[in-house]
Amino acid sequence: MITISNLTKFFGKLTAVDRLTMQIESGELFGFLGPNGAGKTTTINMLTGLIRPTAGTATICGYDIKTQGLQAKALTGLMPDTPYIYDTLTGRQYVRFMADLYEIPSQRSERRMAELLEMLDLVDAGDELIKSYSYGMQKKILLTAVLVHEPRVLFLDEPTSGLDPKSARTVKEILRLLCDRGCTVFMSTHILEIAERVCDRIGIINEGKLVTVGTMDELRQDNTAVDRNLEEIFLELTGDVEDREMVKILSE
Repeated sequence: MITISNLTKFFGKLTAVDRLTMQIESGELFGFLGPNGAGKTTTINMLTGLIRPTAGTATICGYDIKTQGLQAKALTGLMPDTPYIYDTLTGRQYVRFMADLYEIPSQRSERRMAELLEMLDLVDAGDELIKSYSYGMQKKILLTAVLVHEPRVLFLDEPTSGLDPKSARTVKEILRLLCDRGCTVFMSTHILEIAERVCDRIGIINEGKLVTVGTMDELRQDNTAVDRNLEEIFLELTGDVEDREMVKILSE
């Protein structure tokens, strides 16, 4: 569903993403991890057509993101970390607006919206202006709008940040359900516990380079530690082990 080959992005002299190459399969929940500034959001922005790659190629459902961008976007959904929403609309108005952009028949979109509002506990808030929503509610209505056209590939940047535990669990259950139905989910998150529990495979990027990719069992084998958790593997691969040791020394 997603094929990436030598994808690269320069910002001046900075190499934000350096020759990224990997493939994500249909129905896979893929976790994309890395420290701040590692290149996660830049990668998502390139794959969703928000910025153009400097070099390399990528396809979404077989469509080239450079030359067939509209076809690729029609099959994808994007939930960014910061919800940019028309806050003078009600929740339902915003979801309907997004459904219209994707030319979804009203009967189908209304049914789908009702299901999502119910799952995300937004039924009562659906007719309220979005500017009255909390940050967590804004993220949930954004997810509703992203899912209303039933995308085949879903890109999520920190989908559970700002959500209460119940809502975060609901989002994880929805993502798992979507993948079971054949949707591909590409998710960036700093919450390593979530990635370890729900993702089929995990890729870790550091300073723009992909340093490892695989299932949890494969990551443990690659790092010769069958009992290690994702946090320990992540810290070792991204160099944060040294920072943690320095903090420990300074606190003694």
